[in-house]
Amino acid sequence: MNGLGSSSEYTRLKKEINYHNYRYHVMDDPLISDADFDQLLVQLREIEAEHPEWITPDSPTQRAGSVLSEKFSKVTHPAHVLSLSNAFDIAEVSRWLERIEKLDERVKYADFVLEPKIDGLTVVLTYQNGVLVQGATRGDGIIGEDITANIRTVRDIPLAIPVTDASMAVPEMLVVRGEVYILNKDFERLNQEIIEAGGKPWVNPRNTAAGSLRQLNSEITAQRPLKILTYQILASSGIKQTETQWETLEYLKRMGFPVSADSVYCEDCEQMLKELEKWNEKRETIPYEIDGVVVKINDLRVAKELGAAGKDPRGAIALKFPARETTSILKGIGVNVGRTGVLTPYAMLEPVLIGGVTVKQATLHNFDFIRERDIRIGDTVMLKRAGEVIPYIIGPLVEKRDGSQQPYVQPDHCPVCNQLTEQLEGEVAVYCVNSACPAQLIRNTEHFASRGTMDINGLGIKVVEQIVQAGMIHDFADIYSLRKEEFLTLEGFKDKKADNLINAIETSKGQPLDRLINALGIRGVGEVMAGTLADEFGSLDRLIAADYDRLTMIDGIGPNVAQAILDWFTHEPNRLILKKLQRAGVWPVALKRTQVEMQNLPLSGKTLVVTGALVNFNREQIKDTIETMGGKAAECQPEYILCTGW
Repeated sequence: MNGLGSSSEYTRLKKEINYHNYRYHVMDDPLISDADFDQLLVQLREIEAEHPEWITPDSPTQRAGSVLSEKFSKVTHPAHVLSLSNAFDIAEVSRWLERIEKLDERVKYADFVLEPKIDGLTVVLTYQNGVLVQGATRGDGIIGEDITANIRTVRDIPLAIPVTDASMAVPEMLVVRGEVYILNKDFERLNQEIIEAGGKPWVNPRNTAAGSLRQLNSEITAQRPLKILTYQILASSGIKQTETQWETLEYLKRMGFPVSADSVYCEDCEQMLKELEKWNEKRETIPYEIDGVVVKINDLRVAKELGAAGKDPRGAIALKFPARETTSILKGIGVNVGRTGVLTPYAMLEPVLIGGVTVKQATLHNFDFIRERDIRIGDTVMLKRAGEVIPYIIGPLVEKRDGSQQPYVQPDHCPVCNQLTEQLEGEVAVYCVNSACPAQLIRNTEHFASRGTMDINGLGIKVVEQIVQAGMIHDFADIYSLRKEEFLTLEGFKDKKADNLINAIETSKGQPLDRLINALGIRGVGEVMAGTLADEFGSLDRLIAADYDRLTMIDGIGPNVAQAILDWFTHEPNRLILKKLQRAGVWPVALKRTQVEMQNLPLSGKTLVVTGALVNFNREQIKDTIETMGGKAAECQPEYILCTGW
C-alpha cells in the first residue's frame, strides 16, 4: 500500500507539515499559503481517522503551536495553551454541536460567544500584584519562549494593570492570553518603508507580528506597530473566578486590558448559527486580519468538563473563512491603460481557487512594485483577495525558483496605441501621453467638454460614450467636425436635441485661452495653471514655442510640470489635434492687460479661495469675477476668504 492513505504517505505528510510549521512559526517565512497548509492538515486527519494506530507523538495533530526557537529561554505555562479545531463551513459547526451534545446534554441549552480569530501571534502575559513580570509565546502549548523584553515594548500591553474600575482589586497573580497583531494600514506603511530602504517586505501581518516579537534586539521590536487583544484568563489568584467567557471579556476590559469590540454574545445555538452567517461580510469592516471566527461555549465549567481531543478543546471551534491568500504560477505580465493614461501591470496566473472564486488575473500595483520585489515571469507567487476587490500579488517565493524564471522588462511603448510612454523623475506612474489613445479617448473627450473647460452643454459622459463607440470621433478635436445627421443616428437623439448640441459645440469655440489650455488635459495643468499660462504667453502659438528654461521661470511651474507640458506639445498625435482645433477656429488669444492696469485693479496681487454656500454666484462665475478684478482664484491658504452672499 503505497498510495494515498498509505503509511509512507502518512509519514511524508507529517514531515512536510512539521517543516511548514517550522517555516511559519519559527522562521516567520512561510513557503505555502494558509489554505494550502490547511489542506495538508485535512489530508493528515483523514488518514489518522482511518488508521488511529498510526498516530505518533510527533504528529502535528497532537500538539498546539510550534516547535520552539533556540534563541530564547523556555517558560512552562501554568495551564495548557490549547489551539482550536477548524470548521470550514457552518454545516461543520452544526456537526461539532451534535458531537458535543452527545457528550454533555447541557450543550443543548448552552449560550455562546463569538470572537474574531485574529491572525497574529498568541502570547501569555503573567502579572504579579498587578505588575507585568513575564511575556511568553505559546510555543508547543506547554512550554513557550520568554520574550518579556519584547513584550514590554508593545504599548497596548499594560506594564502594570491599570484597573479602570475602582471597585475592583488588583489580583495577586493573573495570567492572561492574548493575540499580538498589526493593523492593516500600519502593515502597508511598514512594508513601504522597508521597500524604500531596500529591504525585503513582509509577506503578511501575522508573520510581521511574529518576527517582531522574536527579535533579539528589543529596540527593533519597539519600532514595529504592534497591538494586542486579550480573551482568556489561564490562571489567577486573589480574585473571584469568572464563570463565563462573556464575563471574562468584561472582567479583562474593566481591568484595563484591550478586548475586541467585535465579539458577540448569543443566547442559544440558533442565534449563534445565524450570527455566523454575517461574519464573512463583517470581516471586511475589521481593520486587522482575521482568518475566521471562534465559537465558544459561554459556560466555562461546561467547556472545561467537555475536555479536549488531542490539542483541541471540545468546548470551542474555529470557523475558518474561505482562503484569501494562496499561491500560483505567474505565467505572464500584461498591461492595462487606464482612462487617465496610466499604465498598470497585471499578473496572468495559473487558475487558482481563492475565497471561493477562481482567479486567473491579479494586480501588480505598478512597475516599481515588480522591480522592488524582483517578481519574475514563471515565479511561484503569493496572492491575496480581500472581500470583493481585485486580487493582488504579495510577492514571489524566491525559494521555489529553479532558474527558468525570467526578469520582467518594463514597456517603453503604450500597448494600445504604440506611442512612447513617459515616467517623470520621482514619480511612480508611467503614462501614455497620447491624447488620441483609444484607451483614453472617452475620458479625454469628457474632460474637454466639461463645464470647467469648453463647457459644451449636452456632451456629457453618456453621449461621449455613444459617439466614441459609434466611431464618430478619433480624438476630442473631431467634435468640431460632427454633423447633425450623425447625432440623429444615435439612440435618444431627435432634431431638437441634435440642434442644441451642434449649437453648444459651435458656442464653445468662443471660450477663452485658459479654458482651452485646461481642456487639453496636460498632466499637472489644471484651472489655475492654465490661467497662469494664458496670462504668461497670451496664445497657444507662443506656449507651443516655449522651452524648458522659459517654463520653469514661471512661478508655480516645477521641473516635472514643465517637462509634461513640453512632452504634450511635442507628441505628434497631440500636434495633429492642435491642427484640427486651429482649422475649426478654436484658437483663442488672451486679452492681456498692461502691468499698470493690473496694479490698479481692486484684487491685484491677491490670491483668494471661495468657501461656504454661495447665493449670488456659482463657482465658475465667482472665479471669473475674481480674475476680472485682478485676483487669482485658487484652492490654497487664502489671503482673503469670500463667504456666503459675497
